[in-house]
Amino acid sequence: MFLKVYNTLGRKKMKFSPLREGKVGMYVCGVTVYDYCHIGHARSALVFDMIYRYLKARGYDATYVRNFTDIDDKIINRANREGMDFREISEKFIQAFYEDMDALKAQPPDVEPRATEHIKEMMELVQGLVDKGHAYVVDGDVYFDVLSFPEYGKLSGRSLEDMRAGARIEVDDKKGNPLDFALWKASKPGEPAWDSPWGPGRPGWHIECSVMSMKYLGETLDIHGGGLDLIFPHHENEIAQSEAYTGKPFCLYWIHNGFVSVEGEKMSKSLGNVLLIQDMVKEYHPEVLRLFLLSTHYRSPIDFSRKGLEEAREAMNRLYRTLGAVEEVGVSEGKPTGGESMEVVAKLKEKGEAFYNAMDDDFNSALALAKLFEGARGINRFLKESCESQEEKARVVGAFMDLVEPVKRVFGILEMAPQEWLTGRNEELPLPLEEIEGLIQERQEARKQKDWARADTIRNELKAKGILLEDAPKGTIWRLT
Repeated sequence: MFLKVYNTLGRKKMKFSPLREGKVGMYVCGVTVYDYCHIGHARSALVFDMIYRYLKARGYDATYVRNFTDIDDKIINRANREGMDFREISEKFIQAFYEDMDALKAQPPDVEPRATEHIKEMMELVQGLVDKGHAYVVDGDVYFDVLSFPEYGKLSGRSLEDMRAGARIEVDDKKGNPLDFALWKASKPGEPAWDSPWGPGRPGWHIECSVMSMKYLGETLDIHGGGLDLIFPHHENEIAQSEAYTGKPFCLYWIHNGFVSVEGEKMSKSLGNVLLIQDMVKEYHPEVLRLFLLSTHYRSPIDFSRKGLEEAREAMNRLYRTLGAVEEVGVSEGKPTGGESMEVVAKLKEKGEAFYNAMDDDFNSALALAKLFEGARGINRFLKESCESQEEKARVVGAFMDLVEPVKRVFGILEMAPQEWLTGRNEELPLPLEEIEGLIQERQEARKQKDWARADTIRNELKAKGILLEDAPKGTIWRLT
């Protein structure tokens, strides 16, 4: 099966065929670094982390570029409020972003350019647009003339009339058309400025991404990604200025992730429901957050709720309990010989194929993860009910791990040792670890002495604290309820 991608440009699924066979260039709009990142940023980061991981798992030589907008009105305003240089503000929040991404276990992109490092290239592109008649200069500002680009609106599917009616555009008498957008802004007194052919100023937001994406991936990108809110005007403007400058298609596939709400409401500072990544990772393990955010198809909206997070945590517990049971059996790659084991192995292989089929169908992570859970239920049932030999069970376990491995690689979950996860080192323990292990040791000694009453008392004491014991062939393991 070949990979299909839903392309916002055209609004349909298309066979994925990159510009160069076997190679993929993907650019994703990064954050404007003036504040800490919230769970909406987390969703976008993890969606494209998943896509990047899957492209590599499919054998593509993928180059992932994600920028930092480190010069912007919001950055300047915050710097002024705090009496700091804009560079200090941007650097502070770039470092905070890195900490958030590390906490979420997101793989770093191959290139992470900053806008302020590409001012020269931005001026060259702006001047090129002026020379080609696509832009005009007014009092040190440079604007893109949208009427000079007949295809303006092709990404969002809007007409110029609709965009004029629906867009929130500040009134500016300098513009020839209300939809014309700034390529270069003349700096006000006290603002950061770079010398340019049009006077001291700074780049507009849209020009930054065109320059940085084309510098590292070429004039035609394979994939450009971001949130749905970026389709218009940001990505629409990127297309217009890039294609007007190069005369070539700017991007083959546009991928946009859906919105995030919080407990059924839009996330906003006015409602006081903005959930910061740095706070969420203190309460929920990053693998729980990853599972929750990736269990919904990337194009669908997702409601960030406590109930959903608790369900994701319990789902992770179930998966790790399965891995713990599997670990007890061991793994064998030999071919099964028993009828029951052969049937289970065949079903697990079907789940593995279905996993890739789901991911090939526009990165359907929800369906792909469902195949993992189906496989986990099947292996649990087999290990609990089957009369097959330990050797046959080990062969079935090997087939199950063939399903688990691509899930780990693509979704960044199940990377801990089962006992480490199940003993609660990913969250606060009800008793000190030393005390838990001491009681388990005392119980083992009581069992050796056939003091069943004492052994049962210890089991019940731990159960009352939320700690369940399971006696396995290789010893007693414990987990939190």
